[in-house]
Amino acid sequence: MNGKKQGALIKSLKKCWPLYLMILPAALYVLIYSYGPMYGLQIAFKDYSARKGIWGSDWVGLKHFIRLLKHPNLLGMIKNTLAITLYSFCTFPVTIIFALMLNELRQKKFKKTVQMISYIPHFLSTVVVCSMITLFFHPRFGVINTVITTLGGTAQDFLANPDYFVELFVWSSVWQGVGFGSVIYTAALSSVSTELIEAATIDGANRLQIIWHVNIPHIMPTVVIGLILRCGNLLSVGFEKTFLLQNDLNLSVSQVISTYEYEVGVVGGQFSYSTAIGLLNSIVSVIMITIVNSIAKRVSGSGIW
Repeated sequence: MNGKKQGALIKSLKKCWPLYLMILPAALYVLIYSYGPMYGLQIAFKDYSARKGIWGSDWVGLKHFIRLLKHPNLLGMIKNTLAITLYSFCTFPVTIIFALMLNELRQKKFKKTVQMISYIPHFLSTVVVCSMITLFFHPRFGVINTVITTLGGTAQDFLANPDYFVELFVWSSVWQGVGFGSVIYTAALSSVSTELIEAATIDGANRLQIIWHVNIPHIMPTVVIGLILRCGNLLSVGFEKTFLLQNDLNLSVSQVISTYEYEVGVVGGQFSYSTAIGLLNSIVSVIMITIVNSIAKRVSGSGIW
């Protein structure tokens, strides 16, 4: 660092020290709980033994990665993971559409009521949501099957049928997250220039045309960033929800990489192997974010870096 940059940094620190002091707890939290544990990633290349410790454990190189690549059900787990993530990826526009619909509401009291009701599911824990799904879709006492039998249909055990697992997983997540996920787009829409909307109205544009030619282009950078971050989670499926909805009958579609990692790591005690799985998953996520970010910057000019 040359003298000019060093002087500018010292000057900035002296001038804005209260602001730096305010972000210090958050920076320490991230440093300790996000970067600190990365020290243990080296056990992915060792046969970790609690008795020997991280440094004392025997180095085995890529043994655990090779074991994962040779797993007979690896392609099946990747297929199940991609089936859920890509289906979830297709529901990405739902949040944007919901935010656009909220933005069109003119009655403030009704708008706030809709927002409040849509935000509530986000604050429910995953355990509660999975319990609600289990109760609603119960083959004998569930509300859904009660309606089906009342209309003359046959009750079904939805959670035991592999054909319904992905739909239940994805659309319950949409229900839980659509309201809170629309907050960032609603905030972006609130900054749309009223003068621009008035000019479009004077030119004869209707509400749909204003949404398409004014509102959507305005929030497009935010949409692109959200899309990039979503692509980074291509092989990351919410473990808690998958595990709680999983049973022996739907295992053929619910056994994903994260549940397998839990099975061999926490249940099986194979810490080095599970760390290797998690590390490989993280590497794929970083590669995906980098590729999608590069494409997005070339196409739209927006990106996360």
